[in-house]
Amino acid sequence: MLEKRSVRAATVRGRRVLVRVDFNVPLTASGEVADDRRIAEALPTLRHLQAAGARTILMSHLGRPNGRRDMRFSLRPVVHRLSQLLGQPVPLAEDCIGMNALQQAVRLTNGGFLMLENLRFHPGEEANDLAFAVELSQLGEVFVEEAFGTVHRAHASTVGVAHRLPGYVGFLVERELRELSRLTESVEHPFAAVLGGAKVADKLPLLEGLVGRADTLLLGGALAFPFLAARGAELGSSPVETGLEEPIRSFLAKAGSAGTRLELPVDWNVELPGQTETALAEAEHVPAGASARDIGPKTVARFTEALSGVRTVFWNGPLGLAEDPRFASGTREVLGLLLSAPGYHVCAGGDSARIAQELGVGGAFQYISTGGGAALEFVAGLELPGLAVIPNA
Repeated sequence: MLEKRSVRAATVRGRRVLVRVDFNVPLTASGEVADDRRIAEALPTLRHLQAAGARTILMSHLGRPNGRRDMRFSLRPVVHRLSQLLGQPVPLAEDCIGMNALQQAVRLTNGGFLMLENLRFHPGEEANDLAFAVELSQLGEVFVEEAFGTVHRAHASTVGVAHRLPGYVGFLVERELRELSRLTESVEHPFAAVLGGAKVADKLPLLEGLVGRADTLLLGGALAFPFLAARGAELGSSPVETGLEEPIRSFLAKAGSAGTRLELPVDWNVELPGQTETALAEAEHVPAGASARDIGPKTVARFTEALSGVRTVFWNGPLGLAEDPRFASGTREVLGLLLSAPGYHVCAGGDSARIAQELGVGGAFQYISTGGGAALEFVAGLELPGLAVIPNA
């Protein structure tokens, strides 16, 4: 198992500890926290720091303000909920850098907390800008990585700061490494990965990382479209990423050589133009003007058969447009099979976890990771920049 230097080993009493958390939580229409799971997941580390007498400074992003100060993405609702969960008020700095943030950080007392405003109000965060990372690092004396969902990104708050301060991982990240290592070290076979969503160009290298690791890959949703298109499928108005024909051919050849079985949809539940009622279509013959929105019953049966007897399952992304009740049954039925199936089942990512809960199949998983892309990259064997920069235990 990959072991990183733990916050347990850090000397923190009286020291300013800069903690990268992932409080990128969904908000209601009225601006309140709709799901506080990501906040609650960080509480054990925060309470440890509080009890140890640290002066804790929290930094996070929220949404996509695209490098601009857009108060629709202020962390104020998050701070309100965090204060309730901690049982004490947590002030919010007006910015994540600058004199105000520095003054508030310096005034902290032992056991106190300060939340910095949204990191992504500054373009330097996602650009891993040196000057921005230096300003952030000036706020703390110790760095703790507790945002597993962001460690696959080389951002200023995950990599830049960790180059400048003594770095440790928090309890959440430790747990993620322990549980996800069960899918990379001594994994119990047969091992199947059930993957959906979109952004095939981004996920194809990760799929390649699973070749030879997983025995079976089951692809649904828009992720399957380019694979079907590569063999001449007619997909109607379904959005198909282009320019992937050669990479997909190379991927299929690698999968074949490694003995990794690839399962693609054989039918779809489709949306017809101008109609609320849905229809079924063969996977390679979607009518003109129609869009494939969910795997069909034949595919559900095929995926169910492929998962029969599997001992380890990794799931990331819905198999259709699951937020629309008309197109949720494919994901619900496939995951529902895991409710009573023995073995170790992992759900990757907050959005995937939310979908599973909404569909009533959250109980299918023995572990729910807080990271989607990060978990997928870890299981695929890729190096995660935000972890690589933290010393090993």
